[in-house]
Amino acid sequence: MDFAFLLVAFVCGLSIKLIGLPPLIGFLIAGFTLNLLGYQANETLYSLADLGITLMLFTIGLKLNVKDLYKKEVWVGSSFHMLVWVLLCSSFFFLLVITGIGYFSSIDAQTCALIGFALSFSSTVCIIKILEENGEIRTRHGKLAVGILVMQDIFAVLFLVVITGKVPSAWAALLMLLPFARPIWSKLLSKAGHGELLPLTGFFLAIGGYELFEFVGVKGDLGALVVGMLIATHYKAAELSKSLMSFKDLFLIGFFLSIGFTALPDAQMIITAAALCLLLPFKFALFFSIFTKLKLRARTSYLSSLVLTNYSEFGLIVAALLVNLSLLEKEWLVVLALSVSFSFLITGFGYRTSHKQYNQWKYRLKQFESKVRLPEDCYMQPEKAKVLIVGMGRVGKGAYSALHNVIGDSVWGIDADPVRIKRLAKKGMKVISGDGEDTDFWENIDLNSVELIMLTVPSVDDISNITEQLRSVGFTGMLASIARYEDEINLLQEAGVDKVFNFFTEAGTGFADESLQFLSASK
Repeated sequence: MDFAFLLVAFVCGLSIKLIGLPPLIGFLIAGFTLNLLGYQANETLYSLADLGITLMLFTIGLKLNVKDLYKKEVWVGSSFHMLVWVLLCSSFFFLLVITGIGYFSSIDAQTCALIGFALSFSSTVCIIKILEENGEIRTRHGKLAVGILVMQDIFAVLFLVVITGKVPSAWAALLMLLPFARPIWSKLLSKAGHGELLPLTGFFLAIGGYELFEFVGVKGDLGALVVGMLIATHYKAAELSKSLMSFKDLFLIGFFLSIGFTALPDAQMIITAAALCLLLPFKFALFFSIFTKLKLRARTSYLSSLVLTNYSEFGLIVAALLVNLSLLEKEWLVVLALSVSFSFLITGFGYRTSHKQYNQWKYRLKQFESKVRLPEDCYMQPEKAKVLIVGMGRVGKGAYSALHNVIGDSVWGIDADPVRIKRLAKKGMKVISGDGEDTDFWENIDLNSVELIMLTVPSVDDISNITEQLRSVGFTGMLASIARYEDEINLLQEAGVDKVFNFFTEAGTGFADESLQFLSASK
């Protein structure tokens, strides 16, 4: 790959990050810039892009609970949204066909419906990237969005079977036996250790799953996702996901760059793509309406709908198929590529202030809530709690154990992952499920007896948001948090945190203290 690709991607990504926006927006801009400068995409770039998507879907599977897909809000929400959206869009597009406006003048009713179908999908790459950057992949709204994306992937597989006539081979039935191979994969992960062999094992499993599904005529990306889901319960799944994170993020840059190489647009293409993006508010409204009708809270519905409000790269696949079948002019491929890129920009900008948006509009949004709450949305109370620990990962669990030895049941843990909460509760720990960035959660929790809240989540932005939510509900106790890097300490103190602990420095200090106590005891 040409060094210019790396240079332009770095400059654009860094520039966008410096103004507080997701770097993926910079990578999209870099792709169009390179195209404008006369560079051409090569097979290496597309191979890296495909590998990045495969690794991303594999790591999603490592964090996904299969039971989440059975929930009514996931399969009913995705199915009903797609059906209504296609009906609305195809009707609107057909009106444009009748009037003979622009590129719509040369398509028929069937093609209108297919374009509407292509635009019904949301971008897996864009959404997962945004959720991961905000540390929200395991939150209630994050898991709902991922569940919708998985269902959309299943619809995509069915569509490709119908439109191409490519029916999976008879051997595809044997894929049902994959769960029985779980002990083999578990053994491989256990023996891989913690060094360079662990990410290599991840590559082997992700690409192996992809190739296996492709071999039997099923979409390969779905194979990477399924294999990840099958080993999600392994005790090293989280460590494996972290070991692959840097590789995945690096390779995904190739995907964002590749979109810009589709073609150089003209004015009419840009106007058409911008017009398609005017439909995005309707996509958001439809998602929000369906989610609230399914008894989800306004906040969950709002955040999930907001992050799902974009167009998918799958739309480019549909457009390419229609071009090959002579149902669509090749200019449409550029139009859809532009609309996908514009939608990424809109989601990147819009979701950046999503929590503040909800707090500003929450009283109006709550008018759409159902009076009946789903079991997952009913709040527990941390009874007689003096200390709350937000984030029950390794650091949070360690802090909980140390404090529990001193103040007993006066310490409670909070985490946004219900699966983790259930696992910790079975061990006898006092824990409740809740998203620290959720104002509704703090407004419904009794904080009168709480003297200290410890924030052990990894993201500085998340800690700042939680601090803001706590102060907004009138919490006057002490706030403490961790920082992984020296430059984060001032940022957290400015955000209102009373005490910031440098993660690595304090770990070394604690290790030294424990060792000295051990030495004294041995003497």
